[in-house]
Amino acid sequence: MDVIAALQAEATKLKKQLDTVLHAMHLLSGSKSNSKSKTVPIKRSGMSAAGKARIAAAQKKRWAKVRAAKKKAA
Repeated sequence: MDVIAALQAEATKLKKQLDTVLHAMHLLSGSKSNSKSKTVPIKRSGMSAAGKARIAAAQKKRWAKVRAAKKKAA
């Protein structure tokens, strides 16, 4: 029974320490309420169809150049 009492005392001590740490974190975060802060979704800028077409055309041109060089070497 002595071991169980010691473990319960340790658990109580740890709970108090946890409450202290959580309170300190709450104060440091500067929030005034206990509710979780809302996250703002990140807006990602989209690419226009014309931009995608330019990139695709440039990539096709690069691959054509690689294939042509490969044919010459063979």
